[in-house]
Amino acid sequence: MTPQCMQSSAFFRGAVRLALGAALTLALGVAHAQPGKQPAAAAASVAPCPAPQQVLAPQLYGQWLAVFDKPPRGLPAQALVQLERHAEFSDSLAGMVQRDLSAAPGGKVAGHATRAQLAGDIEAGTLLLDESSNGINLTASWDGRIVEGSCGRSIRGVWKDLSNAALPDAPDVPFVLTLQRGW
Repeated sequence: MTPQCMQSSAFFRGAVRLALGAALTLALGVAHAQPGKQPAAAAASVAPCPAPQQVLAPQLYGQWLAVFDKPPRGLPAQALVQLERHAEFSDSLAGMVQRDLSAAPGGKVAGHATRAQLAGDIEAGTLLLDESSNGINLTASWDGRIVEGSCGRSIRGVWKDLSNAALPDAPDVPFVLTLQRGW
């Protein structure tokens, strides 16, 4: 072997040892890291999850899937909800709920439409929405709370039938709203 080959060979072996040592150190550091803890650089680049009380109306803009637990006759178990900025009140919400009433158990019931208007507010983690099937009369109310740790992407609450066709003892219907696409 020529002296130059030996020098480059020694250099190559040293570089490989250094690279392997760095890889081993990194692997051991990751293995010993505490679960759930992020390195400082990674933690700094991730936005913190707001507490339910800190969620504002713009964070709720988007398309939501509503899933109802034991909906009443005439209303399906799922609906799509679109929330956006209210045209007149910038801190409030407006939107639509869309349901496939043909999929509802018991057939269509008077007082509810396939599409209904929504308007309401979010305050201190509580979502309050009024629903109107005709744009004039209230036909339902939504009362929900943002789920802790969901970063404003999940809301649990109750839906109440307020239509003229509602039974006097109409039960509150539990729902979960899950954000599908945000703006």
